[in-house]
Amino acid sequence: MPVVAQLASLHPEGLLDALASQPPERRWWVLYTKVHQEKALARQLFGRDIPYYLPLLNKTTVWRGRKFSSWAPVFAGYVFLFGSEEERVVSLTTNRISRILHVHDPDGLTRDLRQLRRLIASGAPLTVESRLVPGQRVRVRRGVFAGLEGTVLKRRGSTRLLVAVDFLQQGASVEIEDCLLEPLG
Repeated sequence: MPVVAQLASLHPEGLLDALASQPPERRWWVLYTKVHQEKALARQLFGRDIPYYLPLLNKTTVWRGRKFSSWAPVFAGYVFLFGSEEERVVSLTTNRISRILHVHDPDGLTRDLRQLRRLIASGAPLTVESRLVPGQRVRVRRGVFAGLEGTVLKRRGSTRLLVAVDFLQQGASVEIEDCLLEPLG
């Protein structure tokens, strides 16, 4: 199997540090991609010289006794575009975007992205965290309960997944790790 060079997660490389030198018509856009299209979109943006940031983590998985290493997006489905209105429209022509989210606090987003980049660059083992709150509807991403949907409960300091039968107004819960859950839209 051919080795594919790692995708540039930040284009241009100094984007987060040199925002002041960028043209004033450029601003942040958060692109929500179609399923598993983050890296393909980033490659197309790179090819069109449109500034973007796609935070990636090196992820190792074991399948059939073999270890595989890949670069996975930190935030599944999201690419951060720093462009003009015209570049935003060009990004839509890739047919890889589901919707575009407007950024109301660009300075705050820039600060957060700089911190995230610094954290990734440290090489420390990272765990992606979601803001899961009691009462929030979630789906189990992996493990023996993969695909189950339910509600997050907090009981005695632990996270539980409540699977309810609404018609009966009853259900059952199981203790589960937060990292296995993803919020439902």
